Amino acid sequence: MKPATGHYLILGCFCLAFYSGCTSYKFLESEHHPHTWKKLFLVHHWPVTVCKMSENDCNDPPQYWTIHGLWPDKVDECNRTWHFNVTEIKDLLPDMRHYWPDVLHSSPNRTQFWKHEWEKHGTCAATVEPLNSQKKYFGRTLDLYQKLDLNSCLLKVGIKPSSTYYQMRAIKEALTSVYGVTPKVQCLPPEEGEEVQTIGQIEFCFTKELELRNCTNSEAEFYVMPNNWHFGSEELSVCNDTLTYYPAQVQFYN
Repeated sequence: MKPATGHYLILGCFCLAFYSGCTSYKFLESEHHPHTWKKLFLVHHWPVTVCKMSENDCNDPPQYWTIHGLWPDKVDECNRTWHFNVTEIKDLLPDMRHYWPDVLHSSPNRTQFWKHEWEKHGTCAATVEPLNSQKKYFGRTLDLYQKLDLNSCLLKVGIKPSSTYYQMRAIKEALTSVYGVTPKVQCLPPEEGEEVQTIGQIEFCFTKELELRNCTNSEAEFYVMPNNWHFGSEELSVCNDTLTYYPAQVQFYN
């Protein structure tokens, strides 16, 4: 009887180990794994507002919406050993410098901003095949940015930088009418000497399959996106449906 008992004991241990392994694998694939995400934010920022937000060496910021980043929700820094390597995106550099510039620093050769975006967000986005390399992550982000063509779309609906103010509700409705989804629009609150909020950032949401989706839902309302790039003491927040300034040039108030 003892050999049989030993046999069943070994078999039982094997089954337990197999079950535990399967359970661990399922956990890695489940929504409870810490590196799991459900949607992406393609974030555009308005360089004039960015330059206003922080002490920096901004010189003549671009007069068009540029890329801030492509951010999976709820996760960051998923692989700290996967370091940024600019040689992997050398073919993309002309477009990167134009559409994804480091607005805070005037040198066109700076790569610190892209390094930050890759290591904090790209390493998490890389869990899906279309974004699973540095070239794919940056290249696909550029593709999505160009397909959205936010700059042209705003101009077509009559929204352009101006000394006059816009109703934020009108901006949101115009964006929804063009894209068929609801984006997330962020503003700077009024500072001393200012009367209205200033538009700073527009985020479009995508599924894991890189299809446009609404940014507003029950989950998004309770999740606060961490500040991706430090702008000093001033912070962007979801715009109120009130008068909004869309500045054509940087203005500082003492």
